[in-house]
Amino acid sequence: MGSRVSDRIAAIAPSATLAVDAKAKALKAAGEPVIGFGAGEPDFPTPDHIVEAAVAACRDPKNHRYTPAGGLPELKEAIATKTARDSGYAIEPAQVLVTNGGKHAVANAFATLIDPGDEVLLPAPYWTTYPEPIRRAGGVVVELPTDEGTGFRVTVEQLEAARTPKTKALVFVSPSNPTGAVYPRDAIEEIGRWAVEHGIWVITDEIYEHLTYGDAEHHSMPVLVPELAETCLVLNGVAKTYAMTGWRVGWMIGPTDIVKAATNLQSHETSNVANVSQRAAIAALEGGLDDVARFRESFDRRRMSMYRALGAIPGVTVLEPEGAFYAFPSFKAILQRPVKGHEVRTTLELADLILEEAKVAIVPGEAFSAPGYARLSFALGDDDLGEGIQRIADLLAE
Repeated sequence: MGSRVSDRIAAIAPSATLAVDAKAKALKAAGEPVIGFGAGEPDFPTPDHIVEAAVAACRDPKNHRYTPAGGLPELKEAIATKTARDSGYAIEPAQVLVTNGGKHAVANAFATLIDPGDEVLLPAPYWTTYPEPIRRAGGVVVELPTDEGTGFRVTVEQLEAARTPKTKALVFVSPSNPTGAVYPRDAIEEIGRWAVEHGIWVITDEIYEHLTYGDAEHHSMPVLVPELAETCLVLNGVAKTYAMTGWRVGWMIGPTDIVKAATNLQSHETSNVANVSQRAAIAALEGGLDDVARFRESFDRRRMSMYRALGAIPGVTVLEPEGAFYAFPSFKAILQRPVKGHEVRTTLELADLILEEAKVAIVPGEAFSAPGYARLSFALGDDDLGEGIQRIADLLAE
């Protein structure tokens, strides 16, 4: 008798970011003074006007029933309006599928586009979830490593070198989780033109579109390269922009035939996203960007605090994050010597040691196919941020 779990599901790697977060929360619950840099979520509560809209929605019986599997028409309309406002990308509501969070949009995109044997170009470091739905669809992940030398940005030369007759799609993320890198306008345009020239789909994740700092700007690829629209899926959601990670509302924008097929898939898998969450999302999208500006100001201050504090630790190097809410320092020099009497060969071992000894949770670079690095979120209070990095510095100095 074989395994009790199907081979397909047994092959899925656990989410390393959620695992680190769970371990940190378990230690905290046991009374340990743990500071967590692991979770990729804002530490702010969801703005009041959004919560109030959800409370009202709870009381309205029309939200107690099934609604269209692909999303409330009013929310699709709000997403189309918001996309034109924020990105300059003009779309129809029929091009929108509302999903159970951004991850669901990612899963739907690959399930709908990828056939067994199709190759998907995935620049690394990448968010831990991307490879799994590609492989589950039978696709082949083709990793394209980047490093500090290119600002963790992939080049067209790299893409072209990796292209084969089986290349179906490119995953493009800017601002980036985990590196905080933001691609400049001309690079996005160049990559988009390359994709059009070779008939390659682009799946672009814009979940961090509003979180850019300094001179960095977000640009939506199908806006810069309009002819890409027929072979492009844009993924987004309310989670990061409006501090709504727990509400689970994301979406996929694409050509109507793909969206129709993905909606059909979703009708069998989940039906509609919870109506109360959808009503809250409408309030978020229609409520302006004042709260977002307030969040970004805090993130920007914390970003610079973390950047300076990490850069001051001997043996640690870090690029200034341009977007999202992560720093991605290199600990490669640290791995060449013992830490507090322990031989640490990998950032996996180092992260474990930092959690055990300093009671600080970071996500090792192995989670993002970038051994030697670690991801630290700066979406946490200023006091905890300073204290947490000081603890790491003290441990590494011993």
